[in-house]
Amino acid sequence: MRTREVALPAGAAGTTDGQLAAGVRAWVESAPLRGLVGWFGGEWPAGDLSAVLAALDDFSARHWDFRQGRERPEAREPAFDPATVRLVLDAAAALGLVRAVPPALPRYAHLLVLGGLAHACLRRTAYAAHLVRTVAEVSGEVAVLGSCRTLSPAESRLLADAGTRGCVTEVDALDAGVRAAFGVSAPSEETGEEADHPHRAWSSRTYRPAGRPPVRVLAAPSSEPDRRRAHTADTQRFWAEHVRLRAGDPVLMVTAQIYVPFQHCDALRTLAVPYGCGIDTVGVDPGLAALAGVPEPTLTPGRYLQEIRSAIRSMRALHAVLPAG
Repeated sequence: MRTREVALPAGAAGTTDGQLAAGVRAWVESAPLRGLVGWFGGEWPAGDLSAVLAALDDFSARHWDFRQGRERPEAREPAFDPATVRLVLDAAAALGLVRAVPPALPRYAHLLVLGGLAHACLRRTAYAAHLVRTVAEVSGEVAVLGSCRTLSPAESRLLADAGTRGCVTEVDALDAGVRAAFGVSAPSEETGEEADHPHRAWSSRTYRPAGRPPVRVLAAPSSEPDRRRAHTADTQRFWAEHVRLRAGDPVLMVTAQIYVPFQHCDALRTLAVPYGCGIDTVGVDPGLAALAGVPEPTLTPGRYLQEIRSAIRSMRALHAVLPAG
């Protein structure tokens, strides 16, 4: 029997801090997540929502963190029995990591595309172009957000198999995806700053496709360059500093469906709370014909548990910036 999907914290413009906190509580304390914790031997934590989130962060670190600080492709895949596989997949679907849904509104102020591994760069830019052409009007800009992370050999091979060559970094792959999906060849504006380390470098290229909103490809620096590369929240903040984001602006964000819960809550924390904008986060629809040449890697139970952990941590960070009430 299909489990009813748990709603994510509301992202509409005008959502109050209290409504955000209630949304976090509803997702975190939902039956699917409680069932997962119990199945993996955990007792449901006592205390207020802050205490529950802290305990779930710790529990998921011990049971569902298969990356151990490594990049996602380097995570180990655990061996589960069939009953555990079924439970994890059902919970992932109920918690919003599986089924793609269309944008909620017919028009947005801006559309954000989040970068990632090479296949994601091509799939998400293609889906964004599809949305702009057929689904949602964008009055401001399409912003494609990534970093100067160097592509792995496997990613370079994937791009070559898809007919895309000459890419060295994640932002190069995003740029190639934009040029192919939006039918542009050269940026009208280009700026940036090279640095002695890729974690500190940034770049911005703006394309102006005929009859479409401008498309900006932005590589963000890390907010902790001595420790790590730029992550999702870094790219969102960096973009917000480069665009006139206004209170009440509805913003549509595109990622992969498995990442929707955690990246939606990151955007609520880094954009909606400080700027008062709205956030609608959607995953790429795998049924789109334009994506057939760039298949999505197999999504396993281990990957779903890893991203459920990411969502818990993102909701904990979101809840921490909300006023106590």
